[in-house]
Formats: sequence, C-alpha cells, structure tokens
Amino acid sequence: MECRAGCGACCIAPSISSPIPGMPEGKPAGVRCVHLSVDSLCALFGRAERPAVCVGFRADEMVCGDSSESAIRILGWLEQVTA
Repeated sequence: MECRAGCGACCIAPSISSPIPGMPEGKPAGVRCVHLSVDSLCALFGRAERPAVCVGFRADEMVCGDSSESAIRILGWLEQVTA
C-alpha cells in the first residue's frame, strides 16, 4: 500500500519516544509532529534527522484503513492498547 497524500495520521496519532529535532522529549500521542507541513507532508523525509521509527513505518491497510480518518482512529487505538 502506498501512503495517501495528505494523510499525516502516522505523524499525529502515535507517540515517538526518541528525541526529534525541535521535540527533544519526543512526540506525545495525538500531537501533530512539528515537522508535519500544512499539506501533511514530512519535512524530514529522506533526511538523516528523521527518527528510525518514522523511517521504519510502512503504510498498510491494517493500520491505515481506507481513509485518513480511519488511520487516525486505528493508530490512536493501537497507541492506547500498547501504552
């Protein structure tokens, strides 16, 4: 599955425990990453500063559902049940 353009759910719903440039304490769940553009594109994509967890994420229907709204719900639920 290819990422949906303008989705950004993976940059909002999950937490990131490692430091990120501009977010030295990581990113809490449900908080928009500071590197997510207004078009919901990652400003760190392809750069060495991009966190390993972000590099390793692969879009999949199981976690992304059939829409951006579904992805936010599924990823948010996964965040809660694994916290």
